[in-house]
Amino acid sequence: MVVGFFLPSFSSLSVIGGGSSLQKGVHMKSKMTINDIIQKYYLSSDFNMLADKTKVDYKYFLSILSDTKVDTKKLGETTLSRMTGSKARQGYEIWIQRGVHFANYTCAVARKLYSFSLEMGYAEVNPFLAFKRKPVKPRNVVWQKEQVIKFLDTAYSDFKYRSVGLIVQMAYEWCQRVGDMRLLTFDKIDFDKKILHLEQSKRGASVHLPISDDLLAMLTQQKQDYDFQEYVVPMPKAIRGSYKPYSMQKLSKVARIVISLSGLPNELRIADLRRTGTTEMVEAGVSMAQIMSVTGHANPQSVKPYMKNTYASAENALTTRKIYVN
Repeated sequence: MVVGFFLPSFSSLSVIGGGSSLQKGVHMKSKMTINDIIQKYYLSSDFNMLADKTKVDYKYFLSILSDTKVDTKKLGETTLSRMTGSKARQGYEIWIQRGVHFANYTCAVARKLYSFSLEMGYAEVNPFLAFKRKPVKPRNVVWQKEQVIKFLDTAYSDFKYRSVGLIVQMAYEWCQRVGDMRLLTFDKIDFDKKILHLEQSKRGASVHLPISDDLLAMLTQQKQDYDFQEYVVPMPKAIRGSYKPYSMQKLSKVARIVISLSGLPNELRIADLRRTGTTEMVEAGVSMAQIMSVTGHANPQSVKPYMKNTYASAENALTTRKIYVN
Protein backbone atom coordinates (compact mmCIF):
# COMPACT_ATOMS: atom_id res chain seq x y z
CA MET A 1 0.00 0.00 0.00
CA VAL A 2 1.42 3.27 -1.08
CA VAL A 3 0.99 6.04 1.41
CA GLY A 4 0.42 9.36 -0.35
CA PHE A 5 0.96 12.79 1.06
CA PHE A 6 -1.95 15.19 1.21
CA LEU A 7 -0.96 18.64 -0.04
CA PRO A 8 -3.60 21.11 1.07
CA SER A 9 -4.66 23.83 -1.36
CA PHE A 10 -4.67 27.50 -0.44
CA SER A 11 -8.44 27.30 -0.04
CA SER A 12 -8.17 24.39 2.38
CA LEU A 13 -5.48 26.22 4.33
CA SER A 14 -7.84 29.13 4.81
CA VAL A 15 -10.48 26.76 6.17
CA ILE A 16 -8.07 24.90 8.44
CA GLY A 17 -6.35 27.99 9.79
CA GLY A 18 -9.33 30.33 9.82
CA GLY A 19 -8.14 32.29 6.75
CA SER A 20 -4.70 33.32 5.58
CA SER A 21 -3.15 36.61 6.74
CA LEU A 22 -3.30 37.77 3.11
CA GLN A 23 -7.02 37.14 2.94
CA LYS A 24 -7.57 38.84 6.28
CA GLY A 25 -5.61 41.86 5.05
CA VAL A 26 -7.72 42.11 1.92
CA HIS A 27 -10.89 41.78 3.99
CA MET A 28 -9.75 44.52 6.37
CA LYS A 29 -8.95 46.86 3.47
CA SER A 30 -12.36 46.26 1.94
CA LYS A 31 -13.96 47.39 5.20
CA MET A 32 -11.88 50.56 5.59
CA THR A 33 -13.83 53.78 5.23
CA ILE A 34 -12.72 57.22 4.14
CA ASN A 35 -12.90 58.29 7.79
CA ASP A 36 -10.48 55.48 8.67
CA ILE A 37 -8.04 56.73 6.05
CA ILE A 38 -8.38 60.32 7.26
CA GLN A 39 -7.34 59.26 10.77
CA LYS A 40 -4.37 57.30 9.42
CA TYR A 41 -3.40 60.31 7.30
CA TYR A 42 -3.37 62.56 10.39
CA LEU A 43 -0.81 60.22 11.99
CA SER A 44 1.41 60.11 8.90
CA SER A 45 4.55 62.10 8.17
CA ASP A 46 2.81 63.34 4.99
CA PHE A 47 0.42 65.33 7.16
CA ASN A 48 2.68 66.19 10.09
CA MET A 49 5.35 67.75 7.87
CA LEU A 50 2.86 70.28 6.49
CA ALA A 51 2.94 73.89 7.65
CA ASP A 52 0.62 74.61 10.59
CA LYS A 53 -1.65 76.80 8.42
CA THR A 54 -1.91 74.03 5.82
CA LYS A 55 -2.78 71.46 8.50
CA VAL A 56 -5.67 73.61 9.68
CA ASP A 57 -6.92 74.07 6.12
CA TYR A 58 -6.61 70.35 5.30
CA LYS A 59 -8.51 69.35 8.43
CA TYR A 60 -11.33 71.70 7.54
CA PHE A 61 -11.66 70.46 3.96
CA LEU A 62 -11.31 66.80 4.98
CA SER A 63 -14.22 67.38 7.37
CA ILE A 64 -16.18 68.75 4.39
CA LEU A 65 -15.30 65.60 2.43
CA SER A 66 -16.32 63.37 5.34
CA ASP A 67 -19.66 65.09 5.99
CA THR A 68 -20.80 65.38 2.36
CA LYS A 69 -23.84 63.20 1.70
CA VAL A 70 -24.13 61.32 -1.59
CA ASP A 71 -27.13 59.03 -2.01
CA THR A 72 -28.15 59.76 1.63
CA LYS A 73 -24.84 58.43 2.99
CA LYS A 74 -21.87 60.48 4.19
CA LEU A 75 -18.75 59.98 2.12
CA GLY A 76 -16.74 59.53 5.30
CA GLU A 77 -18.75 56.39 6.06
CA THR A 78 -18.22 54.98 2.57
CA THR A 79 -15.78 52.09 2.25
CA LEU A 80 -12.88 52.49 -0.15
CA SER A 81 -14.13 49.58 -2.23
CA ARG A 82 -17.45 51.37 -2.83
CA MET A 83 -16.02 54.85 -3.44
CA THR A 84 -16.36 55.33 -7.19
CA GLY A 85 -15.51 58.13 -9.58
CA SER A 86 -19.24 58.72 -9.95
CA LYS A 87 -19.67 59.32 -6.23
CA ALA A 88 -16.61 61.57 -6.17
CA ARG A 89 -18.09 63.62 -9.01
CA GLN A 90 -21.44 63.89 -7.20
CA GLY A 91 -19.60 65.19 -4.16
CA TYR A 92 -17.81 67.74 -6.34
CA GLU A 93 -21.15 68.95 -7.73
CA ILE A 94 -22.35 69.51 -4.16
CA TRP A 95 -19.20 71.47 -3.25
CA ILE A 96 -19.39 73.63 -6.36
CA GLN A 97 -22.59 75.16 -4.99
CA ARG A 98 -20.26 77.00 -2.60
CA GLY A 99 -18.04 78.22 -5.43
CA VAL A 100 -15.61 76.78 -7.96
CA HIS A 101 -12.57 77.65 -5.86
CA PHE A 102 -14.08 75.95 -2.80
CA ALA A 103 -14.96 72.82 -4.82
CA ASN A 104 -11.54 72.65 -6.47
CA TYR A 105 -9.66 73.00 -3.19
CA THR A 106 -11.79 70.35 -1.49
CA CYS A 107 -11.19 68.05 -4.45
CA ALA A 108 -7.44 68.74 -4.33
CA VAL A 109 -7.30 67.78 -0.65
CA ALA A 110 -9.34 64.61 -1.38
CA ARG A 111 -6.86 63.72 -4.13
CA LYS A 112 -3.99 64.17 -1.65
CA LEU A 113 -5.73 61.85 0.79
CA TYR A 114 -6.16 59.18 -1.87
CA SER A 115 -2.56 59.55 -3.04
CA PHE A 116 -1.56 58.67 0.52
CA SER A 117 -4.00 55.73 0.45
CA LEU A 118 -2.51 54.42 -2.80
CA GLU A 119 1.05 54.67 -1.50
CA MET A 120 0.08 52.81 1.67
CA GLY A 121 -1.79 50.13 -0.26
CA TYR A 122 -5.18 50.95 1.22
CA ALA A 123 -6.75 51.88 -2.12
CA GLU A 124 -6.24 50.78 -5.70
CA VAL A 125 -7.58 53.81 -7.57
CA ASN A 126 -8.07 57.52 -6.92
CA PRO A 127 -11.74 58.27 -7.69
CA PHE A 128 -11.13 62.03 -7.50
CA LEU A 129 -8.94 61.81 -10.60
CA ALA A 130 -11.83 60.42 -12.65
CA PHE A 131 -13.05 63.87 -13.71
CA LYS A 132 -11.73 67.32 -14.56
CA ARG A 133 -12.19 70.20 -12.20
CA LYS A 134 -13.78 73.36 -13.53
CA PRO A 135 -11.40 76.24 -14.30
CA VAL A 136 -11.39 79.17 -11.89
CA LYS A 137 -11.79 82.57 -13.50
CA PRO A 138 -8.95 84.89 -12.46
CA ARG A 139 -10.20 87.30 -9.83
CA ASN A 140 -9.22 90.93 -10.36
CA VAL A 141 -11.30 92.79 -7.78
CA VAL A 142 -9.47 95.55 -5.92
CA TRP A 143 -10.61 97.69 -3.02
CA GLN A 144 -10.77 101.47 -3.21
CA LYS A 145 -8.85 103.31 -0.49
CA GLU A 146 -12.12 104.77 0.82
CA GLN A 147 -13.56 101.25 1.16
CA VAL A 148 -10.58 100.13 3.24
CA ILE A 149 -11.00 103.16 5.51
CA LYS A 150 -14.74 102.52 5.90
CA PHE A 151 -14.07 98.86 6.82
CA LEU A 152 -11.47 99.85 9.42
CA ASP A 153 -13.72 102.53 10.92
CA THR A 154 -16.44 99.92 11.45
CA ALA A 155 -14.09 97.24 12.77
CA TYR A 156 -12.23 99.52 15.18
CA SER A 157 -15.46 100.93 16.59
CA ASP A 158 -16.34 97.55 18.17
CA PHE A 159 -13.82 95.59 20.26
CA LYS A 160 -15.07 92.22 19.02
CA TYR A 161 -14.08 93.20 15.47
CA ARG A 162 -10.80 94.93 16.32
CA SER A 163 -8.53 91.95 15.58
CA VAL A 164 -10.20 91.49 12.19
CA GLY A 165 -9.70 95.19 11.50
CA LEU A 166 -6.01 94.91 12.32
CA ILE A 167 -5.64 91.83 10.08
CA VAL A 168 -7.15 93.86 7.23
CA GLN A 169 -4.96 96.90 7.93
CA MET A 170 -1.77 94.80 8.01
CA ALA A 171 -2.70 92.83 4.88
CA TYR A 172 -3.43 96.06 3.03
CA GLU A 173 -0.46 98.14 4.18
CA TRP A 174 2.08 95.33 3.83
CA CYS A 175 0.51 93.63 0.76
CA GLN A 176 0.57 90.29 2.56
CA ARG A 177 -1.78 87.31 2.64
CA VAL A 178 -4.47 87.48 5.32
CA GLY A 179 -3.54 83.89 6.21
CA ASP A 180 -0.09 85.04 7.33
CA MET A 181 -1.50 88.05 9.16
CA ARG A 182 -3.98 86.02 11.21
CA LEU A 183 -1.12 83.80 12.46
CA LEU A 184 1.33 86.65 13.12
CA THR A 185 3.11 86.47 16.48
CA PHE A 186 4.57 89.30 18.56
CA ASP A 187 8.13 87.99 18.21
CA LYS A 188 8.05 88.90 14.49
CA ILE A 189 7.62 92.60 15.30
CA ASP A 190 10.53 94.85 16.29
CA PHE A 191 8.67 97.62 18.10
CA ASP A 192 11.83 99.69 18.69
CA LYS A 193 13.02 99.72 15.07
CA LYS A 194 9.46 99.59 13.68
CA ILE A 195 10.12 96.61 11.41
CA LEU A 196 8.15 93.45 10.64
CA HIS A 197 10.24 90.32 10.07
CA LEU A 198 7.98 87.78 8.36
CA GLU A 199 8.58 84.36 6.84
CA GLN A 200 5.67 83.73 4.49
CA SER A 201 3.94 80.40 4.97
CA LYS A 202 3.19 79.67 1.31
CA ARG A 203 6.72 79.61 -0.12
CA GLY A 204 8.92 80.42 2.87
CA ALA A 205 10.04 83.81 1.52
CA SER A 206 11.36 86.27 4.11
CA VAL A 207 10.29 89.91 3.97
CA HIS A 208 11.30 92.81 6.20
CA LEU A 209 8.81 95.65 6.12
CA PRO A 210 8.55 99.06 7.78
CA ILE A 211 5.73 99.75 10.21
CA SER A 212 3.86 103.04 9.77
CA ASP A 213 3.11 105.19 12.82
CA ASP A 214 -0.65 104.52 12.56
CA LEU A 215 -0.12 100.77 12.34
CA LEU A 216 2.47 100.84 15.15
CA ALA A 217 -0.08 102.54 17.41
CA MET A 218 -2.61 99.76 16.78
CA LEU A 219 0.02 97.04 17.28
CA THR A 220 1.16 98.65 20.53
CA GLN A 221 -2.42 98.72 21.81
CA GLN A 222 -2.84 95.10 20.81
CA LYS A 223 0.35 94.14 22.64
CA GLN A 224 -0.87 95.84 25.80
CA ASP A 225 -4.12 93.86 25.66
CA TYR A 226 -2.78 90.46 24.50
CA ASP A 227 0.87 90.32 25.55
CA PHE A 228 0.14 87.31 27.81
CA GLN A 229 -0.06 85.07 24.71
CA GLU A 230 1.80 84.88 21.38
CA TYR A 231 -0.68 85.88 18.68
CA VAL A 232 -0.98 89.50 17.59
CA VAL A 233 -4.62 89.20 16.44
CA PRO A 234 -6.35 86.36 18.31
CA MET A 235 -10.08 85.88 18.49
CA PRO A 236 -11.49 88.19 21.19
CA LYS A 237 -12.86 85.38 23.36
CA ALA A 238 -10.79 82.60 24.92
CA ILE A 239 -11.59 78.98 24.06
CA ARG A 240 -11.17 76.66 27.06
CA GLY A 241 -8.94 79.26 28.70
CA SER A 242 -6.73 79.79 25.65
CA TYR A 243 -6.75 82.53 23.00
CA LYS A 244 -6.63 81.08 19.49
CA PRO A 245 -6.01 82.66 16.07
CA TYR A 246 -8.86 82.90 13.62
CA SER A 247 -9.36 80.03 11.21
CA MET A 248 -9.67 81.23 7.62
CA GLN A 249 -13.32 80.20 7.61
CA LYS A 250 -14.12 82.11 10.82
CA LEU A 251 -12.11 85.12 9.66
CA SER A 252 -13.96 85.26 6.34
CA LYS A 253 -17.30 84.96 8.12
CA VAL A 254 -16.58 87.84 10.52
CA ALA A 255 -15.15 89.95 7.69
CA ARG A 256 -18.38 89.45 5.74
CA ILE A 257 -20.28 90.82 8.75
CA VAL A 258 -18.05 93.91 8.90
CA ILE A 259 -18.36 94.43 5.14
CA SER A 260 -22.15 94.33 5.51
CA LEU A 261 -22.16 96.67 8.51
CA SER A 262 -19.95 99.08 6.55
CA GLY A 263 -22.36 99.15 3.64
CA LEU A 264 -19.65 97.94 1.26
CA PRO A 265 -20.24 95.89 -1.94
CA ASN A 266 -20.75 92.16 -1.37
CA GLU A 267 -18.18 91.33 -4.04
CA LEU A 268 -15.30 92.49 -1.81
CA ARG A 269 -13.14 89.82 -0.16
CA ILE A 270 -10.35 90.41 2.32
CA ALA A 271 -8.18 88.08 0.22
CA ASP A 272 -8.25 90.87 -2.42
CA LEU A 273 -6.20 93.21 -0.20
CA ARG A 274 -2.83 91.79 -1.29
CA ARG A 275 -3.79 92.37 -4.93
CA THR A 276 -5.09 95.83 -4.02
CA GLY A 277 -1.83 96.93 -2.44
CA THR A 278 0.21 95.48 -5.30
CA THR A 279 -1.95 97.26 -7.87
CA GLU A 280 -1.45 100.56 -6.02
CA MET A 281 2.33 100.07 -6.12
CA VAL A 282 2.19 99.42 -9.87
CA GLU A 283 0.10 102.54 -10.45
CA ALA A 284 2.52 104.56 -8.30
CA GLY A 285 5.35 103.54 -10.64
CA VAL A 286 7.16 101.30 -8.15
CA SER A 287 9.72 99.06 -9.88
CA MET A 288 9.11 95.32 -10.19
CA ALA A 289 12.17 94.57 -8.03
CA GLN A 290 10.83 96.80 -5.24
CA ILE A 291 7.36 95.26 -5.48
CA MET A 292 8.86 91.78 -5.18
CA SER A 293 10.80 92.85 -2.06
CA VAL A 294 7.44 93.63 -0.46
CA THR A 295 5.32 90.75 -1.77
CA GLY A 296 8.03 88.10 -1.41
CA HIS A 297 7.71 86.83 -4.98
CA ALA A 298 10.84 85.35 -6.55
CA ASN A 299 9.56 85.50 -10.13
CA PRO A 300 8.09 88.60 -11.85
CA GLN A 301 5.54 86.34 -13.58
CA SER A 302 4.13 85.44 -10.16
CA VAL A 303 3.24 89.06 -9.51
CA LYS A 304 0.96 89.34 -12.56
CA PRO A 305 -2.09 87.58 -11.00
CA TYR A 306 -2.15 90.32 -8.34
CA MET A 307 -2.15 93.11 -10.89
CA LYS A 308 -5.07 94.67 -12.64
CA ASN A 309 -5.09 96.63 -15.88
CA THR A 310 -6.47 100.00 -14.86
CA TYR A 311 -6.93 103.39 -16.44
CA ALA A 312 -4.41 104.89 -14.01
CA SER A 313 -1.62 102.47 -14.97
CA ALA A 314 -2.36 102.96 -18.67
CA GLU A 315 -2.37 106.73 -18.27
CA ASN A 316 0.96 106.64 -16.40
CA ALA A 317 2.50 104.48 -19.12
CA LEU A 318 1.35 106.71 -21.98
CA THR A 319 2.33 109.90 -20.15
CA THR A 320 5.82 108.53 -19.50
CA ARG A 321 6.13 107.52 -23.15
CA LYS A 322 5.01 110.97 -24.32
CA ILE A 323 7.61 112.67 -22.13
CA TYR A 324 10.30 110.34 -23.50
CA VAL A 325 9.34 110.87 -27.15
CA ASN A 326 9.12 114.63 -26.86
